Amino acid sequence: MNNINLLELSIGLENKEGIWYPREKKKISYPDAGNADCLQVEDNSFWFKHRNKCISTLVKRFAGDKIFWDIGGGNGFVAKGLQSEDISTILIEPGEQGAQSAYERGVENVICATFENAGLNKQVIEAAGLFDVLEHIENDVDFLKSLNNSMAKEGMVFITVPAYQSLWSKDDDYAGHYRRYTTKQLNETLDKAGFSPVFDTYIFSVLVLPVFLLRTIPSKLGIGNDPSSKKKIQSDHQAEGLASKVLTSIWNSELKKLKDGKRISIGGSCLVVARKR
Repeated sequence: MNNINLLELSIGLENKEGIWYPREKKKISYPDAGNADCLQVEDNSFWFKHRNKCISTLVKRFAGDKIFWDIGGGNGFVAKGLQSEDISTILIEPGEQGAQSAYERGVENVICATFENAGLNKQVIEAAGLFDVLEHIENDVDFLKSLNNSMAKEGMVFITVPAYQSLWSKDDDYAGHYRRYTTKQLNETLDKAGFSPVFDTYIFSVLVLPVFLLRTIPSKLGIGNDPSSKKKIQSDHQAEGLASKVLTSIWNSELKKLKDGKRISIGGSCLVVARKR
């Protein structure tokens, strides 16, 4: 991997015990326990593992030789995965707990900041990822315009977001989401911010119906488990026995489609790649 000098890429950062910090902190729309919730399930979660494989497949295809900025990357699960694929990666995470977990996980370049106050130089980013981040930002177009200003000519952005507003549930409220998307809506949002979509797909094709039945309907009826419950968080990310084998087969099929450049027409998440115009 490339040696990365963050002081050449950003203004005003200072290193404290291996993590880089800006002078000013900003508020984020994310629950205080959000990164801790993820940390307890990531390593054994079929959802996080499959999302990582989908992301790395497209990053290697479109930007494998670039320094990759994982913006809002939480505990560094994606960043560490890309790093293990020999992709030079920088993590930007505003939550101190998430940044510390990422550093302890072995992510080599960690900035504890929001994207806006990380002090990045203009046109410094060649490739960036927003993985389940954009739905936490109230004005997504303005945020993407700001990202566009920091991106190099024809820089690439990779985005995952939860799919379909019709699947909204109290889990979205707990997570601090402002919205869910379709790939068409996400492409239109990117277009307004000066990006041209290059590839779009859904992933987690079989999760739409379970999410609707087990989250959306109970939420509308005012019943169901507390989304902050540790037991619920863990059960949502576990699959055992026959279910695990079936899901593994489906995920492998999805990955093959992505590697072949094919789209998946339905799924619980959107995955879009776009290029700066």
